[in-house]
Order: sequence, then C-alpha cells, then structure tokens
Amino acid sequence: MVRPLPSHSPVGYRRDGRPVYPICGASPEDESNEQLDDEGTSEPQQITVTQDRLGKLLTREKAQGERAAIRRLLGTLGFDSSKELVEFVTAQREAERSALSEVERREQAIAEREVKAARREQIAAERERAALRRAVLVSLGAAGEDLADAERLLATDDDADEAQVAAAAEALRSRRPELFGQTRTPVTAAPGGAPAGRAPTRTAPAQRPGAAGLEMARRRGLVPVT
Repeated sequence: MVRPLPSHSPVGYRRDGRPVYPICGASPEDESNEQLDDEGTSEPQQITVTQDRLGKLLTREKAQGERAAIRRLLGTLGFDSSKELVEFVTAQREAERSALSEVERREQAIAEREVKAARREQIAAERERAALRRAVLVSLGAAGEDLADAERLLATDDDADEAQVAAAAEALRSRRPELFGQTRTPVTAAPGGAPAGRAPTRTAPAQRPGAAGLEMARRRGLVPVT
C-alpha cells in the first residue's frame, strides 16, 4: 500500500528560526517517488559529467565487473585466488610437457630399434647371397685363393636366384677355367715356326752355284739327263 505524501508545511523550526520540511523520496525504493514525479512536486536532479569523467566511470565499472566475473569463476573452479589458478595451470603444462618428452623418447627408441632390425636383415641377406655364390663356385671346382678371385669376378644382381648365379658361374668358368682347377688347352704352333693359327711360310730351297745354268742346258738338250 502506498503511503500518502506528507504535507508541505514545516514540521518544526531550527533554533535560528529556519523551518524544517519533511524529506520525501530519500530511498530509491520508496514508492512515493512515483507520486512526486506524477504530481510534479519534485524536479529530477540533473548532473553534468564530462566525457573524460564518463570514460573513467565506465572503465571502472567494467573493471569491477571483470573482477566480479573472475571471482565467480575462481569460486566455481574451487580456487581462492588467481595465483592458485596460475600455479595449477603451470603445473599441468609442465606435466604435459614431461609426458610429451617421454613419448618422444619412446618413439625415438622404437625408430632406432627398427633401423637396427632392418640393418640386421640386410646383413643376413648379404651373407645368404654370399653363401649361395660360394657354394655354386665350390661345386664347379673353385677353391682357395681361386675361390676368392672367382667370387670377386662373379657378376650377378643382388636379387639373383640360384639358377641365375649358377649360369653366371658357368660363364665365368668358360672364360677363366684356371680358377676352377682346369688348365687351358695349349695351341700347337704351325709348321715352319709360324705363329699359332697361321699357315707356314713357304721357303725356297738353297741353290748351289751354277745350278741354274746347268738346269737351262738340260732343258735345251745340250747336257744329257742323268
């Protein structure tokens, strides 16, 4: 229920004689303020504020609102101050960084093990190929230092199978039989001391002095044939 407005007559006088009037609308929640506005018995107070002052007021209100929001957030998260929140976040980041470092170390160790395993497989494959080549060469008769020389001269691909290695070894034996305990068949020299593979050089018989004249006289019948 709205209380009636007091009268505008003085409620008393001060010692110096000044009248004392009742004060209306002192509380902003008093419903009688609306009656004052309706009856026009009270004029709204005008306050002049500069632009600079207004900016400062707005900035202060904004800062107060932000602080209030931060306090509510901290209370919701269970922290008493922003310092505790910063320490918690810092500790979490350090823990994540340590965990990441551990993961990286594990990944690096796994990569190193994979490289070593690949290297071991490569060495095993090379040894297997060398054993196959050596076995084929030995089966064809190579031994000792000749075997080592034959291994160096045997040209095959890395992925060659046993048949290809055997064919290459046979070709090598045909070219270098001395590496397989065989000797080359010596080429006989041609008659007359000619080089091997060439026809002998024809040589004229040695003639005695006067033989040519005597032969001519016989052909003419001057000398009887004996």
